[in-house]
Formats: sequence, C-alpha cells, structure tokens
Amino acid sequence: MYGHMGRLAASVAAGAVLLIAGCFRPPGPGPGPSPGDDRAQPPRRAPQSSATPFWVNPHGTAARQAAALRARGRADEAGLIEEKIAAQPVAEWIGTKAPRAETARLTRAAARENRDALLVLYNIPHRDCGQFSKGGAPDGAAYRRWLAGVVAGIGDRPATVILEPDAVPHIVDGCTPPVYHQERYRLLAEAVERLKALPRTRVYLDAGNPRWITDPGRLTGPLRRAGIDRADGFALNTANYRSTAENLGYGRALSRLLGGGKTFVIDTSRNGNGPLPASGGQGMNWCNPPGRALGEPPTTRTGDELADAYLWIKRPGESDGTCRGGPPAGRWWTEYALGLARNADW
Repeated sequence: MYGHMGRLAASVAAGAVLLIAGCFRPPGPGPGPSPGDDRAQPPRRAPQSSATPFWVNPHGTAARQAAALRARGRADEAGLIEEKIAAQPVAEWIGTKAPRAETARLTRAAARENRDALLVLYNIPHRDCGQFSKGGAPDGAAYRRWLAGVVAGIGDRPATVILEPDAVPHIVDGCTPPVYHQERYRLLAEAVERLKALPRTRVYLDAGNPRWITDPGRLTGPLRRAGIDRADGFALNTANYRSTAENLGYGRALSRLLGGGKTFVIDTSRNGNGPLPASGGQGMNWCNPPGRALGEPPTTRTGDELADAYLWIKRPGESDGTCRGGPPAGRWWTEYALGLARNADW
C-alpha cells in the first residue's frame, strides 16, 4: 500500500502534474558549498526516479563536491558520491539573505521538470537554544518578513515544506526558555496558515524523533498550538539516526493521539545503520557519530498508509557541528559523506 503522497506520485505517471535525540542537532542555517566549490562544474543531471515526485538539484552540494573530487583525480570517490548521494532528491534549506529569490529559483527549476521542490524552513528566533545550530531571525517581525519572502517565492508552484526542525520539541523538553514559547507558537501557526494558503504547498511540522520526546502524548498539545490541524502532517527523525521501523511505530502512535489520520514523513538520510550505541558516544550520539550509513533512498512508496514519504531532509555529507573533528554545522565533510555512502546496503 502507498501513503497519500505515493498515490499522488502515481498520478504523475498517468500524465497529471502533481500538486503537490535526546535532542537532535539539525544542519546549520542555509547550508551551502565549502570554499572553493565554484572551481568545478557539476556533473550532468541525474535521472529522476519514478518512486518520488521530488526534484534532484543538479547543482546541489554533493554534485559540486563530487565534481571537485573528480577534478583532483579521485574518480572512484567522486563516482560513489554521485551515485549514492548526488543522484537523490535532498531538501533545500532556505537561507536568510534573499529568501524570495532563492525560493523562486528552486521552485521554478523543479516545476520545469514537473517535480516538487522539497524545502526546509529553519529560521525561528532563538533557534537550537544557542547550541551548534544557534541563530535564526532576530525577532518575530524579522521572521514574518522572511516568511513572506518564502511564500512569495513558492507562489503557485508545487512544494513540500518541512517547517522549523526542533522548534516544537525544544519547547516540550524545556530547552527553549518559557518567555519565548507564546511567540514561537504564534509564528509557527502563522507559518502553517500562510503556506497552506498557497495552492500547491504541503506542510509538515517537525516533531523530533522517538528518543527525544519519548512519550508522544507530550507533543499533541504543543503541535496543536503550532498549527498541526491545518498542516498536512508532521516530520520525524530530521537529522537523526533512529531506524525507520522505530519512527514508523512512533509516527503511528502520535497520529492516533492527534485524532487519527494525520500523516507523517521520515528523514532516512543517515539512518541505515541506526543510531550509535550509547556505549560508543561522547555524550552526543546525535553529532557526527561514526560508522553510520545512508538509509532508504527517498520515496513515496513506504508501504504504510500513514507514512507519506521517506525523505532526505538532512543533506548527507554535511556536518552536525564541530564534534568528533567535524566542520561547523551545515558544512560539507567529504570523509563523513564517503563513510555514509560506503556503508549503505543498497
């Protein structure tokens, strides 16, 4: 059986255009190329998979990095990155400098190929409690202006939006100070409302992962205040490593608690080997854990009626932060990317 988005994807084949831990630490804001990436041309566009309606960006970080490896004579490694990572649709994290222009560029490129743009909005004020991915808009007014640019950039083109990784779970776990809670709920609810007013935009509110807020019942009230009733569903496992099976069970439980029928998506970008065992950590098993692997490639063919898609929300190969020798959050790390690709079982 296909999830709801799987059925939508099937309509494309028929000729219709789609409408379309503990705490985790998400990728850094607006992850972009490492210095020197513009010295190499990206490889040819990868063929689009029939298992997903999402667009593959031929100029994405992994494609540029593979081209740079090839230019340095590392052809085997370049081929591995191209085949395993660059050929997959991965989310685009919208930056802060020109949100309207950036979003319009991405959604137009996707629409030209009759594909959906997969976008992440990650700019909530007081983001990540001042930790590795700290930042965000300076205040609510700045966030609303940024959001207005994103909304205008999407327009009537098809897009799927993952809304504000960690924003709700960080309220629930107490990491975000209470003084900011009311504003955060308002901003999230407004974001859902404005995005859902667009004709072909789907919205999934981030809901953490099964080992962050272990009791899903603690999320139901906060998610409702954040606009889940208007959203299409929720997102699980963003930038984390929990297994797909564990997330499916958690997602079903949370959907039931929300009244049943609310669907979800799962980030499978790096969960191929599951999480790092507790005995192998440095107290931060979520941050660049060794020995991990790419998970299931992005698809809407999940076999679960409530699971709309397996997505690559975190961009594989980009660091979680300056832990275990990694570069800053969101920066490409070639050796880590190669490890994820080599360890994949597909």
